Amino acid sequence: MKIQEAISHIRTDSKQRKFSQSFDLVINLKNIDLKKPESKFSKEIQLPHGRGKEINVGIMSDRISGAISRPDLEAIAADKKRVRMLVNEYEFFVAEAPLMPVVGKLLGKYLAPRGKMPKLLAPGRDHNAVVNELKQSVRVRVRDSPVIHAYVGSEKMSDQQIKENAERLLEEILKTLPKGRDQIKNVYLKTTMGNPVKIEL
Repeated sequence: MKIQEAISHIRTDSKQRKFSQSFDLVINLKNIDLKKPESKFSKEIQLPHGRGKEINVGIMSDRISGAISRPDLEAIAADKKRVRMLVNEYEFFVAEAPLMPVVGKLLGKYLAPRGKMPKLLAPGRDHNAVVNELKQSVRVRVRDSPVIHAYVGSEKMSDQQIKENAERLLEEILKTLPKGRDQIKNVYLKTTMGNPVKIEL
């Protein structure tokens, strides 16, 4: 069924939960060789209506007030418990250029496997603008499995907002895949606890 129909069906079929469930796209890929590095990717996709929930973005800077500074990074890296807390607390990170090598050296082995290496905060760019963009974004990764799980909204959002978010995400993934639609086996939409519903492309 089409995305709009799938959302309506899921809303009708879904059991009431004590929390606001997310809407997720599950995209199964084909004709992709994950042994080849060029087949793997990680990217942030900005959704037109955001995520429908608040997320944390970590700022790494010696200049911005309240940011994670070089001394902070060094102290965190010395304590594995604090490293785990840092990685789990933030969905995204941004870092100014001078700290990028430091982050790579101290925390790269923890952040890279999770796809959380920081985005470069370009000189002169307003860090608040970058943070707000990331708060509206989702990370899409293809690494060890030919499946993409991507958040496209929450039950609190309107059907139209979820639909437009899902369409944007699919559009960006099709652009990213070398062979586009030919590499998509099938697509499903589901809520956190709900059954998947197949989507027509």
